[in-house]
Amino acid sequence: MSEEFKKEEINGEAAEETKAAEHTEEGKAETTAEQSTAETEEPQETAEAPKAEEKKTTTYSWVNPKISGKTGEENNSASYTGKPDPSEAKTEHYQYQSQAQSAPKQEKPQFSAVPQPQDHKKKAKKPMSAAKKWGMTLAMAACFGLVAGGVFIGTAAVGTKVIGTATEQKQEVTIPTTTTTTAADSSDTSDTVKATGEMSVKDVASSAMPSLVAISTTTVEEVETFFGTTSQEVPASGTGVIVGQNDDELLIATNNHVVSGATSLSVSFIDDETVEGQIKGTDADNDLAVVAVKLSDIKDETKSQIKIAVMGNSDDLEVGDQVVAIGNALGTGQSLTSGYVSAKDRTISSQDESTGETITSEGLIQTDAAINPGNSGGALLNMNGELIGINEAKYSSTQVEGMGFAIPISKAEPILQNLMNLTTRYKVSDDEAAYIGINMADVSADVSQNYGIPTGVCIMSVVDGSPAADAGFKKGDVITTFDGRSISNAKGLKETLTYYAAGETVDVTVQRADNGEYKEVTLTLTLGSAADMPQTSGSSNGTTNDGTGSSDQNDQGIQNPFGNR
Repeated sequence: MSEEFKKEEINGEAAEETKAAEHTEEGKAETTAEQSTAETEEPQETAEAPKAEEKKTTTYSWVNPKISGKTGEENNSASYTGKPDPSEAKTEHYQYQSQAQSAPKQEKPQFSAVPQPQDHKKKAKKPMSAAKKWGMTLAMAACFGLVAGGVFIGTAAVGTKVIGTATEQKQEVTIPTTTTTTAADSSDTSDTVKATGEMSVKDVASSAMPSLVAISTTTVEEVETFFGTTSQEVPASGTGVIVGQNDDELLIATNNHVVSGATSLSVSFIDDETVEGQIKGTDADNDLAVVAVKLSDIKDETKSQIKIAVMGNSDDLEVGDQVVAIGNALGTGQSLTSGYVSAKDRTISSQDESTGETITSEGLIQTDAAINPGNSGGALLNMNGELIGINEAKYSSTQVEGMGFAIPISKAEPILQNLMNLTTRYKVSDDEAAYIGINMADVSADVSQNYGIPTGVCIMSVVDGSPAADAGFKKGDVITTFDGRSISNAKGLKETLTYYAAGETVDVTVQRADNGEYKEVTLTLTLGSAADMPQTSGSSNGTTNDGTGSSDQNDQGIQNPFGNR
């Protein structure tokens, strides 16, 4: 036998021995796998054994530890190819098996997470403990809370920045009332209060001053000069009493003649803080008016110092009762005078120098407390510190001393209450100006008394096709109220109309003659635009068709019958 043949035989025997050894090892592996299956009694996934010719690269596969709910069923798997990491063969969640290659001297084993027929059963994932589940739940809830809270805070911050201080602007402001003996603290040890049950003049002044204001106005009047008639601004001053407030405004009572015809109006408080005011409503027949000041225009420091006057009962007054008068005398600031009730239910009449009209006021309180120019609209107080009258006028004569007059609060209060409930209006621009379409004349007190015609504005004619004609106005009707506001003369109606825009609809009350007597009729009027107002010449009765029909004579404002504004 040749050497080459011997070598081949030897090599063949060696190969057979190697194959026999491999067969024996495979049998042992199968026996071990069967025993493992018998012990676990659970199904195993199978796969074909890798061929010896496969690449020597190592493949790693992981299975998401989430279990679908059925034993052994797994999902969400992913795989990648890379170099082997021996440390991963001992991880808790994954079992890696080393696979021998067909080559007898293969040094690099192949690892696979995919079970092979001879693999041991993959270890089951340990169930999550209850404590861990609760911990994860709480952690997720905390994260959600933090995110939601952050979103809420951010949204609130943006909302506050966008909306601004609307909430602060709407914050309620309550002005306190003045102190009176009926509302005073029982600990008051004033000797005067203890002895008489009333305040001293000094106490009344200290209590009431915060409720008094100075009113300054500017009016435009026609003045005759060497070169003809010219217009000029005339400043005037008066007084007001703080009598109430609403959500947005501070409300001040005064005389109508203090604010009548005013083109500008300002209010000064006890600390000399001055703000703009608006005429809220007027009653010319009773010489009363209400001025409104926006609370937002008043400084907080001023709000802390002012007070609302407490209303008294003027019906309880008797001749001889002591009273105190406070007002902006001569426009120099608040001053006080004291006196007594001289008489009650007085009627006074005077002739307006500018118009020649006789003005009559009835039911007034007469006092010898000095009432000076500028005191108009001020307070007449009893010794309890309560408001019992609105100072109106005095006789000015070298033959008369100490005769001042005030409107009783029992008469004024319901009128003021009605005026306070009106909507505050602001003058409209020229392009919004409105007109009615009537010719009219004033019904003075003398005419009313002599002919039995109601006091107000009498319609002399109605312009065809005008808003008045459409509303049903008739010749002879006497206008007494316009949108709830008292009307006593053509000037007052014309002034009131400056606060209404074309196109607005208002209710107008007229007195209409019916079989020899006058009956009240309410008409609904839609105002027309002044730009559409027809232009005609004046009539023989001195009125003109200027939208309200007021004449030059009637355009002169009614002055205080006793000369003090």
